[in-house]
Amino acid sequence: MPTAYIELILPITADQAFDLIHDYDRRLEWDTLLQEAYLEPEFPVSAKGAISVCRGRRILGSIAIRSVYVTFDRGRIAAVKMLNRPPFFETFGASIRHFDLPDNTSKIVYKFNFTARPAFLRPILHPIMQKVLKWETGKRLKSLKTYVSVQ
Repeated sequence: MPTAYIELILPITADQAFDLIHDYDRRLEWDTLLQEAYLEPEFPVSAKGAISVCRGRRILGSIAIRSVYVTFDRGRIAAVKMLNRPPFFETFGASIRHFDLPDNTSKIVYKFNFTARPAFLRPILHPIMQKVLKWETGKRLKSLKTYVSVQ
C-alpha cells in the first residue's frame, strides 16, 4: 500500500490551522486540489463520524472521494477513510496531525495511503498515483500557508 507524508510549518496555532482545514464553507478559498468540498447535509460541522465529499479538479478527473472522519481531536489530529469506490481507488485514508510551535506557529504532518484499482494495474498505477498525490498535497498545503500568511 503506497504511503506518503508532507510536513509544513504554518504561521498560525494548531487550533487555528485545524479549524480552517476542517471548515468546509472556507475550504475552496485555499485548497488547490478541489473544485468541490462539503459535508453531507446531516453533518453541520466536521466531527468524528461526519461524512465529507471532496471532488478533485477537472484536470485530475473530477474524482469525488466520500469519506468519514474516523478520528477528530481538535488541534491535534483528524483522520478520514474513503467510503466510496471512485475510479482508480480501491482504498484511501489520510490523517493530518497538528503540533504547536513557539511564537504561535504550528507544524502539520499530512499522511495518506491508498490502494489502486484494478489490481492488475497496481504496479503501474501505484507509483504514478503516489507521485501525483504527494505533489498535489504539497501544493495545496503551500497554498494553505500562503492563504493564512495574508489573512
